[in-house]
Amino acid sequence: MRSIFHLFLACVFFVSCKNKEAADLIVHNGLVYTVDSSFATAQAFAVKDGKILAVGTNDEILDQYSAKENVDAQGNAVYPGFIDAHAHFVGYGRSLFAVDLFGCTSFEEVVSRVQKFASEHPDEAWIIGRGWDQNKFPGKAYPTNDTLNKLFPNRPVMLERVDGHAAIANQKALALAGVVAGQKLTGGEIETKNNTLTGVLIDNAVDLVGAKIPSPSKADYTKWLLAAQKNCFAQGLTTITDCGLNYTDVDVIDTLQKEHKLLMRMYIMLSDNQDNLQRYIKRGPYKTERMYVRGFKVYADGALGSRGACLLHPYNDKPGWSGFLLSSKSHYDSLAAVLSQTDFQMCTHAIGDSANREILNIYNKYLKGENDKRWRIEHAQLVNPLDINLFGAATIIPSVQPTHATSDMYWAADRLGTERLKQEGYVYKQLLKQNGWIPLGTDFPVEDISPFKTFLAAVFRKDAKGYPSGGFQMENALTREQTIRGMTIWAAKAGFLEKESGSIEKGKNADFIILSQDLMKVTEKNVLDTKVTATYVGGKKM
Repeated sequence: MRSIFHLFLACVFFVSCKNKEAADLIVHNGLVYTVDSSFATAQAFAVKDGKILAVGTNDEILDQYSAKENVDAQGNAVYPGFIDAHAHFVGYGRSLFAVDLFGCTSFEEVVSRVQKFASEHPDEAWIIGRGWDQNKFPGKAYPTNDTLNKLFPNRPVMLERVDGHAAIANQKALALAGVVAGQKLTGGEIETKNNTLTGVLIDNAVDLVGAKIPSPSKADYTKWLLAAQKNCFAQGLTTITDCGLNYTDVDVIDTLQKEHKLLMRMYIMLSDNQDNLQRYIKRGPYKTERMYVRGFKVYADGALGSRGACLLHPYNDKPGWSGFLLSSKSHYDSLAAVLSQTDFQMCTHAIGDSANREILNIYNKYLKGENDKRWRIEHAQLVNPLDINLFGAATIIPSVQPTHATSDMYWAADRLGTERLKQEGYVYKQLLKQNGWIPLGTDFPVEDISPFKTFLAAVFRKDAKGYPSGGFQMENALTREQTIRGMTIWAAKAGFLEKESGSIEKGKNADFIILSQDLMKVTEKNVLDTKVTATYVGGKKM
């Protein structure tokens, strides 16, 4: 009788399994934040062929589907994979194999790190580094290249500032680029002291030396991008918006993705140059399973930290100086005229209030009211109160990076004065109200790649040190839900990807993460203790 009973149970199990729909993966026993239109939660979902098959309760999913792989989320929070709406993926990968200058508190420390790198990499023809910030040095003044000239008389050195809008180069690098004292150029500055080059280059001047650095090989790209991908997956990032690449970069990325080496999904903005325009304008946007090329990255001005941001009124700490636009106004106007006749986004870096006003007016001229072209202002750091409505008037998307506010807050008032900073600076809630949504990013490697630092800065307006105690200009803090949307579905929407990514809904890519803590509930002091316990892209664990 016992054997008959066991046979009966086996038959029942077989029949029930046979009647269930086959899936590749089932995730159950989780607190699943779908980030759908109602921000609904679920317990489980099924995945097949890299897509979400169904979402529901544990009973609904486990009764209807069977899968070879079952993941018990153990009650933990499950979110859509994070999407960074503004970053530099290729640049970050490259920085992992250059001199790391982030966090240096003096130029002597910068030099020490360069010396160490040079001794460890004697075969590198150029010494490249990034991350220094003179605002962290004693006196907050720009350094000079005297020491670099003495230490490396025959080896070119170029070290980019943290934001990429300034650099210091030694004399060997300057000579290779033909840079001389007194040289003038549009949208950039070559710093001198007593008619002698200091080595400091600002904005477009950086490109004079950068153009002389040897082009990378496919092996270089592979090394950079796979290292960057590993770090991003560890942070729960499943899609990255790379802002400002050349078509040659895109071609290598496309190859690596088709070789199944590079699994990161990417939305790509092409740099504003003639080679990219000629190659892509006629052929239109380019889309594959993991890559979408649909934007052009334009630069209106430089950065606030290097005083390259273009302001309506002079800098508080540099009387008579208001920064500058990086190109002529006619350039931005003519480019907008061309792009308005295509499906490409115009995505313009604008930091200063004057730069934002110029670009917003040009956008409004060609967009002519409500539209779905999703042209973007990248950063929108300082916006005059009289210009805020220009975002909503032409459905212009402000793409912001919350950690910029908490990085800049230590010295931004020096640049602007307290009142102007409060009225114009990092006004994310006001910008959100314009269209009802706002994409969030990090701008890594300018900032840390951590989405949790983004969350902390957006919701609590504090940095990793917990400063300031009451939060920085809390009137513009975002809610937890708004921030999660900004890091997922709104970031997807900013790149025309919301129908396939950004939420856990039927038919969408099975890109999701499991966290050790729930961001919708975690206390402020524990936000940065949150760990990504698993990252899935297309239903595959990374």
